[in-house]
Amino acid sequence: MESKDWANYIESTDGLSKPWLLIQWRLQLLQDQRPHLEPETYATELADLHSALMNLGEWWHGQEQTVFSAEESPLGEP
Repeated sequence: MESKDWANYIESTDGLSKPWLLIQWRLQLLQDQRPHLEPETYATELADLHSALMNLGEWWHGQEQTVFSAEESPLGEP
């Protein structure tokens, strides 16, 4: 998926309140910019995204069906 596809998906599914989707979008944006970035800059940005993902923790426990339901999958998979 391209970054614009992620942005459209996030907007159409009210994904601004879903931080894991925003991280995926940021990762795609970083991948799009990679050819124009210094390796050190890319590594730093990637580490920042990893840290943001890890900071989400396990907030989703007990709400797996709501959070990860199949109808919201960008690929249409369960």
